[in-house]
Amino acid sequence: MLLDQYNIIKLRTAADEDCKTSILVIYTGGTIGMDYDEKGSLIPFDFEALLEEVPELTRFKVWLTMLVPFEPMDSSNMGTEHWLSMSWLIEELYDEFDGFVILHGTDTMSYTASAMSFLLQNLAKPVILTGAQIPISAHRTDARENLIGALEIASMQETKQQVVIAENGEEIIKEQSVALVPEVCVYFDNLLLRGNRSKKVQSLNFTAFESQNYPHLAEAGIFINYSKSYILPVPKEKLNFKSAMDENVILWKIHPSMNPKYYLPLLENEDLKGVVLESFGSGNIPTQQWVIDILEKIIKRGVVVVNVSQCAGGYVLQGHYETSHALTQIGVISGNDLTCEAALTKLMYLFGNYNNKEQKKIIIELLQTPLCGEMTLF
Repeated sequence: MLLDQYNIIKLRTAADEDCKTSILVIYTGGTIGMDYDEKGSLIPFDFEALLEEVPELTRFKVWLTMLVPFEPMDSSNMGTEHWLSMSWLIEELYDEFDGFVILHGTDTMSYTASAMSFLLQNLAKPVILTGAQIPISAHRTDARENLIGALEIASMQETKQQVVIAENGEEIIKEQSVALVPEVCVYFDNLLLRGNRSKKVQSLNFTAFESQNYPHLAEAGIFINYSKSYILPVPKEKLNFKSAMDENVILWKIHPSMNPKYYLPLLENEDLKGVVLESFGSGNIPTQQWVIDILEKIIKRGVVVVNVSQCAGGYVLQGHYETSHALTQIGVISGNDLTCEAALTKLMYLFGNYNNKEQKKIIIELLQTPLCGEMTLF
């Protein structure tokens, strides 16, 4: 059995023999999993003692299993291999659990959430990423509320009626329990956000994440209020795990007074396949000729360039101002309201799974198509 390969912790809860809901908690590292030693330094937390820190878990009427897939790390060190490892693990254990909660460092949580949303196509179960600004063992921590909220949302199901045609032609109405939130999300400070719409906006406050270009999927108060009209529908197709990402993609953040001698060697690298152009405002860049020339040159060579805004809210309107008109003419693709995290990981996903020259048209088409709610078409 796959679980036998990992260090597994089964948490004691209020679940009994009649309980049919089970959640897998995947711990990857980050502040939420830290503790203070005698000198006041942060060290990894012993999750065997999790119930001592969060006794509320013993009242959950859900089976909780905890797993550590790789050596816990700061999320700054997360990359494609870890995104693929976690996505593969969920695919392998998909039928054994009703939902998944990933404990993750905050710095790159939006990158991980975005990547996994593309890797887990046709996801019909919750994958909720959460973490903390203060360690779980601290007296005043946000870790407990974030963990409890994420677990509650991951275990939420609703009953839907489905019409089934019997062999004799008679219509039979069957009831089926389905996940209330069948997508990859970030839950933090009482807000549930679509993962590929999220962005870290604070490092010193509990309100660490926001989703400026898409409404919150839920907000926790006395009750958890779900905005069901904004949540993705349960797909009819089976889960489709995509097992490849291509790292030959860069993020180019535009800034005033750029010097070409630093950027030309990077952009002229023959292995480069994609560029996320992080522009000003609604898609504007400096009108220096070398910028347009190098973009036109690499696009003709086959590099895909997508334009996203540096602003946390708003979207790209290429051609709205003179400073972005030339981008459309040379073939730069408008990323609409994609976050840079979603744009970067989407390019990695597309080049990883459509990797021959004949499929470039497919990549450009899919880049401009919402695959899992990551962008809005205007």
